[in-house]
Amino acid sequence: MKHLIVGLGNIGAEYANTRHNIGFKILDAFAEASNIFFSEDRYGSIAECRVKNQQLLLLKPSTYMNLSGNAVRYWMQKEKIDMQHLLVLVDDLSLPFGTLRLRARGSAGGHNGLKNIQDLLSSDAYARLRFGIGNEFSRGAQVDYVLGEWSSEETKLMGERLDIACDIIKSFCLQGVERTMNAYNKK
Repeated sequence: MKHLIVGLGNIGAEYANTRHNIGFKILDAFAEASNIFFSEDRYGSIAECRVKNQQLLLLKPSTYMNLSGNAVRYWMQKEKIDMQHLLVLVDDLSLPFGTLRLRARGSAGGHNGLKNIQDLLSSDAYARLRFGIGNEFSRGAQVDYVLGEWSSEETKLMGERLDIACDIIKSFCLQGVERTMNAYNKK
C-alpha cells in the first residue's frame, strides 16, 4: 500500500522557520527520525520510506502554498495513489499552539493551500492533519503572524509536538484515518 504524505509550506530560506511552514517542519522531523533524505523532483522535494508493510512518499511541494494542488495531483496520478491514502499536513489558526487534529475530510477553512488542493482534486475527501499555530495577533496582523517565526516558548515545546505528529502519520498509514482520529484527537 502506498501513501502520499504532503507537508504544506513555502519554499525559500525566508519561510523556513515560519508558522505557515509547519507541514515542511513535520516532514523534516519524520524524515530525520526515519533516516531518509529529500531529493528535488518534479513539483517538490520527495523522500520515500516504509513503515512496516506500508510505503510512504513524502512530498514538500515547491509550488508555493497557494498552488500546492498541482504537486499533489501530479504525484497522486504518477504513483497511482488513492484519495484515502493522501494525508496533508497543514497549519491551523483556529487551534491553540501545538493542538493536533486529524480529519478524514472537510472544508479548506480559509487555508489557500487546502483550497487549491480541493479545487484540483475536485474533492474535500482526503485526510488532513491540522497543527494549531494559535491566533495571538492583533486585528489586521494575520499575515505577519502566519508568516512570522515561532516564539521561544513555542520552540521549546515544538519537539514533543513534532514527535506526536510523526506518530499520527505512522498510525494513519498502518491503521487508517478513523482509528487514528479516535486514538489521537482526544489527547
